Amino acid sequence: MISHVFLGISDFERAYAFYAPLAAELGLSLKFCDPNKPWAAWMLPTAPRPLLVIGAPFDGQPSQTGNGQMLALLANDREGVRNAYAVALAHGGTDEGPPGLRPQYHADFYGAYFRDPDGNKLCVCCHEAEAG
Repeated sequence: MISHVFLGISDFERAYAFYAPLAAELGLSLKFCDPNKPWAAWMLPTAPRPLLVIGAPFDGQPSQTGNGQMLALLANDREGVRNAYAVALAHGGTDEGPPGLRPQYHADFYGAYFRDPDGNKLCVCCHEAEAG
């Protein structure tokens, strides 16, 4: 259903320093990186799509975040949510909601919310019950 998601960034080095460790924590592989364009993309190692792409806006205008827009990324389990959240905050992200259950979505929804250094809102979540 989704080919790729493109997130606009204003400082490639800063954004790459944020997204590379976050993608690694989520098990994503680097598909390409061209600091001269500037853009980079990650994918699941088992499929060519969808891609998570970061880059400067194509129109040359400054990147701007939107109200109500958010990208949610899947983690394999709740520990993965907690780890990804910690990685995001350690690499310049800002808290928008710590890891925890969000039963208003469904009984097993476990997620964490943060913004990247450009203000793009992200969620890392897991839809599975706690392993036990």
